Amino acid sequence: MILARIQKLSVAIPENLAEMLEEEIIFGRIKSRERLTEEMVAERYGVSRSPVREALRLLERDGLVMREARRGIWVSPMSQRDFDEVYTCRIELEGLVAKQAAESVDIEKKAEFKNLLSELKQAQARNDARQFFIVDVRGSFLTYTLAGNKTLTRLLGGLEKQALRYRYHAYEQDPKIIQLSLDDTARIYDAITDGDGESAKAMTENLIREIWQSMRAGIRDAFGEG
Repeated sequence: MILARIQKLSVAIPENLAEMLEEEIIFGRIKSRERLTEEMVAERYGVSRSPVREALRLLERDGLVMREARRGIWVSPMSQRDFDEVYTCRIELEGLVAKQAAESVDIEKKAEFKNLLSELKQAQARNDARQFFIVDVRGSFLTYTLAGNKTLTRLLGGLEKQALRYRYHAYEQDPKIIQLSLDDTARIYDAITDGDGESAKAMTENLIREIWQSMRAGIRDAFGEG
């Protein structure tokens, strides 16, 4: 996932290579609409073209790259329209997964939210948008694990990877979004820990909706309407 280090690959494993590329795309080191060629990726990571071909197929499956006839492979464009589609879907799905996480009886795993919240506060105090984002994503995946719903996890898997680009962009560009996320996330963690599924669901939906609405203009200015 996004926590993999960016480095030269010593083994030609397509899944590992896909994770490396995924991180570069999410953090904007490989830009929206940037063209990717097998030759460029192979040289960059010191691997043969065979795993590159499969890694790009995996990224295409997850919506991070797109293939165009006679034009090759491109990083999927970011736009206000795409952002609207992704976040509209996230509201309902993330709300449901938060509710099911709250209903989990795994007290040990729920206790991990305390440390995550502490890390979020430290990152926010340092104005470290990248670290805040990384810890925030860990919280999301902890929630998915607690929910234990394989279908929901599968649906959110591809969608979340597309959403992560917008999520990181928001944290990097606007400290107010980080503060909003921190405050509401603390309350969501409490609701999940306390087993209050309805509150966890409502607060998660509200947070995503607020971030969506507050980001729309900035996304349009940065990436166009689509």
